[in-house]
Amino acid sequence: MTANAPITQDVHTIPRKLPDGPVNLVGLTRDRMRDVLIEAGTPEKQAKMRVGQIWQWIYQWGVRDFDAMTNLAKPYRAMLKERFVIAVPEVVSKLVSEDGTRKYLVRIAGGHEVEIVYIPEDGRGTLCVSSQVGCTLTCSFCHTGTQKLVRNLTAGEIIGQVMVVRDDLGEWPEIGAPKDETRLLSNIVLMGMGEPLYNFENVRDAMKIAMDAEGIQLSRRRITLSTSGVVPEIARTAEEIGCQLAVSFHATTDETRDRLVPINKRWNIAELLAALKAYPKASNSERITFEYVMLDGVNDSDEDARRLVELIKGIPAKINLIPFNEWPGAPYKRSSNNRIRAFADIIYKAGYATPIRTPRGEDIMAACGQLKSATERARKSRRQVEAEAGLSQG
Repeated sequence: MTANAPITQDVHTIPRKLPDGPVNLVGLTRDRMRDVLIEAGTPEKQAKMRVGQIWQWIYQWGVRDFDAMTNLAKPYRAMLKERFVIAVPEVVSKLVSEDGTRKYLVRIAGGHEVEIVYIPEDGRGTLCVSSQVGCTLTCSFCHTGTQKLVRNLTAGEIIGQVMVVRDDLGEWPEIGAPKDETRLLSNIVLMGMGEPLYNFENVRDAMKIAMDAEGIQLSRRRITLSTSGVVPEIARTAEEIGCQLAVSFHATTDETRDRLVPINKRWNIAELLAALKAYPKASNSERITFEYVMLDGVNDSDEDARRLVELIKGIPAKINLIPFNEWPGAPYKRSSNNRIRAFADIIYKAGYATPIRTPRGEDIMAACGQLKSATERARKSRRQVEAEAGLSQG
């Protein structure tokens, strides 16, 4: 293994040019919000209280208008309106699948667009959130991975996806109404566009907001971060976020995984498994999920299944088998149902849960590995990307 093994077409991330004008409060940590309020003239002794009040309005009640924050004095509200905004991504389009899955195309700063997917199920609703425009990785079976990385999303753009979908679902609680424990949006999976662990700080700050007891109030056990194997950040995920962990595994030999998940050239299977065995949160009640896409004739043999069982020994785990979701020009085919069942049976008999994921939203290209924002479908030159990010020199 060489340290400089290629893992992406383009590891250069265009820095985001912050827009001039009012500061967006969405995505700021509590400490950062306190700082900007003090900078705007809030007395230090009042700042913590003001953060608590504004925080609840934004994240508990879904309020975007400072004038509606009735427990703040009118002059203070006027100052907030002048200095700050409460802005979330703009919904460009929404598609609804025959199975109820919703796919949203949303626009963020710089004119870029990302896709997010809401999947309703019995007793739960899962939101698949994006963390990057495009993707750092070039996994050969993934449609998202065929577009270049443009930039990381900010914490505000990540938590803003959750807020946009709560808007669409009409799920913000009504002030004064009895508390309703049912959740249409009950789970978050960081499995949309991008590799979350290449945008660690922004993902962490956004998920802290999602878990905040005075805000959106999702349990850490209802948030799952999926990584392709950014080994140095795995322990940090447990320590600083504390969410569930899923790993895009997909192969049982380095030769095959190098081809399917090129990050394996930097951190191979042995290194990845060592990090997972040491994962601080791994336990029988909080198992690591191994995601395994079923590709006909590539990684779906009985030998692969038996090798997978051997590899994961000692790791509290479940294996999530994913029938390959085909997309135009895809170089692979989905394994047959009989082959998937035979593969699952070997793993199940070894004592592991092996749910076979039911493809959702295929008719609207919203299934796992199919996300690709409309404006980023064509390969773009560095000059085009810099222009769109507001960095062109004219």
